[in-house]
Amino acid sequence: MRRRPGIGGLQKAAAARDQYRLLGENVAKLRTDMMKEQLATFKSQLEEFARKHKNDIRKNPAFRAQFHDMCAKVGVDPLASNKGFWAELLGIGDFYYELGVQIIEVCMLTRSLNGGLISLQELCSHLRQRRKKDREAVTEDDCLRAISKLKVLGSGFEVITIGKKKLVRSVPTELNKDHNQILELAQGQGFVTVEQVQRRLSWTSGRVIDALETLLEEGLAMIDNGIKDGKCQYWFPCVSSVYSFVGSDT
Repeated sequence: MRRRPGIGGLQKAAAARDQYRLLGENVAKLRTDMMKEQLATFKSQLEEFARKHKNDIRKNPAFRAQFHDMCAKVGVDPLASNKGFWAELLGIGDFYYELGVQIIEVCMLTRSLNGGLISLQELCSHLRQRRKKDREAVTEDDCLRAISKLKVLGSGFEVITIGKKKLVRSVPTELNKDHNQILELAQGQGFVTVEQVQRRLSWTSGRVIDALETLLEEGLAMIDNGIKDGKCQYWFPCVSSVYSFVGSDT
C-alpha cells in the first residue's frame, strides 16, 4: 500500500505551487514591462520619423500609406483626434477632414445619377479632379480612411464590396442578396436584362423583375427601352463607366 503524504508533505507541495505561481506572475510582469518599454521606444522613433518626413507624408500617397501601416503596428491612430501632437505636427487630421467634406460633396452631387451608390474608383477620380490645384494626390486608401471617420459621425456613409468592386454608399438603402447578385452581374457591361439575369442566375422572371423594380425605385438603376430587340436594359451607374459626373472639375 502507498503511504499517504503527511501534513508536512502537503504544506511543502502547497508552498511549491505558490512559488511557481509567483514566478509565473513575475515573468509575465517582466514581459509586460519590456513590451511597454519597447512600445514607448517605437512611438518615440515614430514621432522622430514623422518630423523628419513631414512633407513626404503630406504629399506622397504611397509614403502616407506606409506611415499609417507603421502607426497601426504600434497602436497609434493619427486620425483619432483633430487636436494634439499628430495634428499639430503633420496637419494630417485636417487633410482627412477636408477629404471627408469633399467626399460628401461628390456623393451628394452624383446622387441623382447613381442613387447614392458610387464606385470607390470613380469617387477617387472625381476627388483628384477637384484637388489638382492643391497638388495633394489622394488614393483609394486615403478615401477609405476618410470614410471610416465619417461613419463615426453617424452620417450613413459606408463601403460595401460587391464582386470585385468596392462601392461607397451614402444613403441608408438596404441591399439584399438578390440586389447584390444583380449588381455583381452588371459589372461586366454596366447593365443587365431580365432574360440575362434569368439565364445566368436561374431565377424566375418574377424574382428578377421584383429585384430590378426595387433597384429602380431606389434610384440605383436606369432603364433603357430604346433597344432594337425590344429587351429593356437596366443600367447601373455605380458599376458602369458610361456615366460621368459633369461637375467633377468644379
